[in-house]
Amino acid sequence: MMNSKEKDEYVNQAMERMTSMEPYYCNPFDNPKELKERASDLLKRLNSLGDNTQEEKESIMRQLFGTYNKLAFPGDGFKCDYGFNIHFHGLAVINYNVVMLDTSPINIGAGAFIAPGVCLACSGHAIHPSQRNRMLTSAPITLGENVWLGANVTVVGGVSIGDGSVIGAGSVVTKDIPAEVIAAGSPCKVIREITEDDLLEEKQ
Repeated sequence: MMNSKEKDEYVNQAMERMTSMEPYYCNPFDNPKELKERASDLLKRLNSLGDNTQEEKESIMRQLFGTYNKLAFPGDGFKCDYGFNIHFHGLAVINYNVVMLDTSPINIGAGAFIAPGVCLACSGHAIHPSQRNRMLTSAPITLGENVWLGANVTVVGGVSIGDGSVIGAGSVVTKDIPAEVIAAGSPCKVIREITEDDLLEEKQ
């Protein structure tokens, strides 16, 4: 049993590791469970609120997220591990049932569109079966500005997606995607650049 000083040191060491932009691995129990319990309580409160409770929602989101922006709108069924590792840098439209496993920092650029069922998973497990149940791996995820993730996209730890890019529905993004492209597939690959030909005619 740890005394209060030892517990504070343990939590501080874990926070330093988890908030770093460097990949890491550890025993799953090395990340303090009370941090996850705090997020779980805030998420239950957030997801229980109706549409006409914006001030209360904002109050909870300021407590939950590492960087909260008033233009970030998580939809119903939003889930995350810790919250303090999620950073919104502007407008973020987040549809239903989005999951963010934020064992490392997740940075979401302004103008993000995140469709239903998307999973941003910083965390993973050891590849070798002899280590899998005792080794957590984690690396940060970065979305540039004006990124659109289609429905049921999965982005794994260590991936960055460049400004303006679109990821097709159902894709599994395992490597960095450059700016201003359409990419899709499992594993996700660049299909083509976004060009002026993609502009829709705007009716007056």
